[in-house]
Amino acid sequence: MLVYGINPVLEALRAGRVTRVRVSGRPDRRLAAILSLAAERRVRVTRVDPGVLDRETLGGVHQGVVAEIAALRDHSIADLVSGLQAPALIVVLDGIEDPHNLGAILRSVDAVGADGVVRQARRAAPLSPIAAKASAGALAHVRIATVVNIARALDELKAAGVWTVGLDAAAPRSYAALDLTQPTAVVLGAEGAGLRRLVRERCDWLAAVPMRGHVESLNVAVTAGVVLFEALRQRTCAPPAKGLG
Repeated sequence: MLVYGINPVLEALRAGRVTRVRVSGRPDRRLAAILSLAAERRVRVTRVDPGVLDRETLGGVHQGVVAEIAALRDHSIADLVSGLQAPALIVVLDGIEDPHNLGAILRSVDAVGADGVVRQARRAAPLSPIAAKASAGALAHVRIATVVNIARALDELKAAGVWTVGLDAAAPRSYAALDLTQPTAVVLGAEGAGLRRLVRERCDWLAAVPMRGHVESLNVAVTAGVVLFEALRQRTCAPPAKGLG
């Protein structure tokens, strides 16, 4: 698999996943940092013409660097929820098809320190160079379990003691009213279509992000970020002192 762009390649190097790097052009400060880390990790670096990288990335914004990485490990749901030091925080993707949305969600998952992502094998965005670029390198760090059936995956999570929260724009309850300090899986539906019926029925709770403007809903990646950072806030902020506000 290829990853391209300064941040994705740098994070893949930090994660120890890079087997080879190709660069073009004169190195600036950020590219020099990649070359230094590649040398430290004893990763082979090859200089090529910019056109080579243009062809390899199909015209993507590669910023003068492309890396080959080892295949991502496919985790199980048991891997994601076992041996944790804090209540689990998992994201479940029910048919997310846009690789840019997938990458943005992975970036938020990494940013809040969530424990992993469950995704569907079919009819879902692949773990591609485009997703890696959109994730700003988070793809190299986030643990991902790929499953055949999302509804059954929710059953497995619930059997492991994880509460499942489906995000649905029509739900009467706000996400902020939920206790996200307990083991939680945030379930996100496909762009436009939302959660499928069987997946929605499997969720312990349905919640919405309240909308005060004219549009009906947020982009799925934005919704993921909003809810994940609310979970982080609840888990890290001390309750207000008695008698205040």
